[in-house]
Amino acid sequence: MPQSPAASSRSLSAQVPEAAAGKPLIAPSLLSADFSDLRREMETVATAPWLHLDVMDGHFVPNISFGMPVIKALRPHSKAFFDAHLMVSPVDPHLDALAEAGVDQMTVHVEGNWHLNRTLQRIAALGCKVGVALCPATPPEVLGEVLELVDTILVMTVNPGFGGQTFMPGQLPKIRRLAQMIDENEERTGRRILLGVDGGINLQTAPLVTAAGARLLVAGSSVFGQKDRPATIAALQAAACAGEEGGRSVEDVSARSPSMR
Repeated sequence: MPQSPAASSRSLSAQVPEAAAGKPLIAPSLLSADFSDLRREMETVATAPWLHLDVMDGHFVPNISFGMPVIKALRPHSKAFFDAHLMVSPVDPHLDALAEAGVDQMTVHVEGNWHLNRTLQRIAALGCKVGVALCPATPPEVLGEVLELVDTILVMTVNPGFGGQTFMPGQLPKIRRLAQMIDENEERTGRRILLGVDGGINLQTAPLVTAAGARLLVAGSSVFGQKDRPATIAALQAAACAGEEGGRSVEDVSARSPSMR
């Protein structure tokens, strides 16, 4: 498929960023920012190389957030990797406009997308990285037929559509299974897929998801709810590193209160 004029005119060499020294990535979610001053809010998390942009249309999820004009207006003011998480239905009519707006990756949901393979191919043709998100009720095996097209897999550890929700410990086995699928795929193809989580990430849950195999952690209210955002991002990354290095069992997590945030 041909690329859009905007995609061909901007750099197509942007790669999924790797954190310094191989550390897990913390991706602040702009959904939890102050919408009355998004540019300033974005600048307060400039220490993070990845920015998560939740696009909601009131159909796939109940809420409406922001769309392409806002993303396009913010793009010149940040060097971060822009990952647009598309909680919209249908999604295909918006892909070209998102590329025009300057996103680096589009993350689309499996659920409700009858032609996922075609959608992922179109995202790649537009010069963007390809992400796929899974809601809590969706099994990991649904991605078995499209792994060769995917750069990032995002596991929702809350139900999509609202910020500030409670982390679901029951998603940890899914993260572990996807990490195994990613390892097996890399052995076959040599391609490495980035595994991320989105929902309820904080200092307590960050080490749990990295111990299960996640490398990208989307954090909304736990970052934007703090005054010192750079320090919070650093603390989250340290907690994520601790989980990756030390590990925690799923059994340990299952015994925890389901109300942890």
